[in-house]
Amino acid sequence: MALPREYTRQACSMARTLEVVGERWTLLIVRDAVFGVRRFSDFLEHLGIPRAVLTERLEFLVGEAVLTRVPGPGRRSEYELTAKGLALWPVIRDLSAWGDEYYAPAGPRRVYVHDACGGEVCPAGTCVRCGDDVPVAETVMTPGPGLPPPSPEDSQVTALLARPRRLLAPLH
Repeated sequence: MALPREYTRQACSMARTLEVVGERWTLLIVRDAVFGVRRFSDFLEHLGIPRAVLTERLEFLVGEAVLTRVPGPGRRSEYELTAKGLALWPVIRDLSAWGDEYYAPAGPRRVYVHDACGGEVCPAGTCVRCGDDVPVAETVMTPGPGLPPPSPEDSQVTALLARPRRLLAPLH
């Protein structure tokens, strides 16, 4: 029996937030969208998520205005974060930092860098070099010591995400 999405007896903002982003895979979809993944096939390939689940999550996130569907190449649509979706960046950044601290013995898999000065972006979102608050669009994701080198078995998306790249820049 599947658990219900709603927290009907909880009247708080956190419960409502969890109704939107608390299901399995949802925050990973948002994370990948921040990383520049936009195509259905790329989400599918990188996450290894069942097709039906991905379809449902993307439709739900579009319905909640976290993602929007935009024209892609040919007749295909792509997915892009809305302002509401971009507001989740600090959550993604903080959860990654928490995971790095407690579950990454080899060090962080990814390091976030301020594009303007090259300083590392700390979990609070400020640059350790210049002290500026660094918006997601000015953040570059670089491989950290805990990210293993790409292997021939890795998907194309995984290999592309193992290289330094500006966040939000479309993968293709």
